[in-house]
Amino acid sequence: MAGEMTEILDSTAIQRALTRIAHEILERNKGVDNLVLIGIRTGGDYLAAELQQKIAEIEGVKVPLGTVDITMYRDDLGHRSNLEVGQTDIRFPLNDRCVVLVDDVLFTGRTIRAAMDALVDLGRPRTIQLAVLIDRGHRELPIRPDYVGRNLPTSRSEQIEVQFNAQRGPIGVNLFK
Repeated sequence: MAGEMTEILDSTAIQRALTRIAHEILERNKGVDNLVLIGIRTGGDYLAAELQQKIAEIEGVKVPLGTVDITMYRDDLGHRSNLEVGQTDIRFPLNDRCVVLVDDVLFTGRTIRAAMDALVDLGRPRTIQLAVLIDRGHRELPIRPDYVGRNLPTSRSEQIEVQFNAQRGPIGVNLFK
């Protein structure tokens, strides 16, 4: 990425935010009954795995974890070329489950809309809740997160990048101007 970089969150701050989100998820859902985590490829799936681990540390139960690829559900598919289609990996039924959809950065809301379309094609969840590490604003659709690591108002020209290590652990969030 070109331009000036500012570190927004380091790995310690990310872990604190994810721990808080895990507690908020458990509080809102009164535990882990019927709870599943589904991460949006790529980035959201890594964060969903981190949340699964944190919930297991708190509750002693490993909630089901899945990954959804939204490539074929994108509303700009006809305008983009060379999109790599990934794999959706959800090995449990979604019917009557409380799904927590996880993504790294919430911007326009179009990725979340595509993910919800993909999930509804696979079943009928009781609820779909949204957890994001960063909410940067600029919504184009009426989508609001239920759990936010950090609200970070940005300009449209700025970029947010969540960095992950080789083990897919989050290590930083940077803003590029």
